[in-house]
Amino acid sequence: MKKTIKISKEILLYLLFGSAVLMAASSPGFVPALIKDIKRLRSKKKRQVENALYYLKRNGLLDLKENGHDIRLVLTERGRKIAKKYQIKELKIKTPEHWDYKWRIVIFDIPDFSRVARNIFRSKLKELKFFPLQKSVWVCPFACEKEIQILKEFLGADSRQVRMIVADKIEDDMKLKQVFGL
Repeated sequence: MKKTIKISKEILLYLLFGSAVLMAASSPGFVPALIKDIKRLRSKKKRQVENALYYLKRNGLLDLKENGHDIRLVLTERGRKIAKKYQIKELKIKTPEHWDYKWRIVIFDIPDFSRVARNIFRSKLKELKFFPLQKSVWVCPFACEKEIQILKEFLGADSRQVRMIVADKIEDDMKLKQVFGL
């Protein structure tokens, strides 16, 4: 069952990024074609992928829409929400070999009525190894615009609530360089 859930998670994430997969349903190679299309699943066995697809469909996370000889795999609204949670859980900032000498500063002012979203945002910044300059001002030396955008979208925050600044210099940044090993 653990393998089915793991493969199901990979399928959900793939469909979240790819939106939908179109396959020839009448083709005997339907599952192998899916495995080939979803590159991360290449090493998985056909039966494991079939089980994962069945699991996703049974749990209302995936719809199979038929159109003649074609089948379209589409995430349901519930499937999309769960896939986004997986995406947030796995969010990481890549550490480049060489620093570009730019600081990424995230400032946020998420309203008090969205306290849960604010706490999730702050917690995820910690997890992503940002350093707090102030309570709502966090810094990272590595490119992370895409990751912050994904997080903003997940939490439903707009550009008035969360902003990203890319700066060449921060006053007295020796401690920051030390923290990040630069």
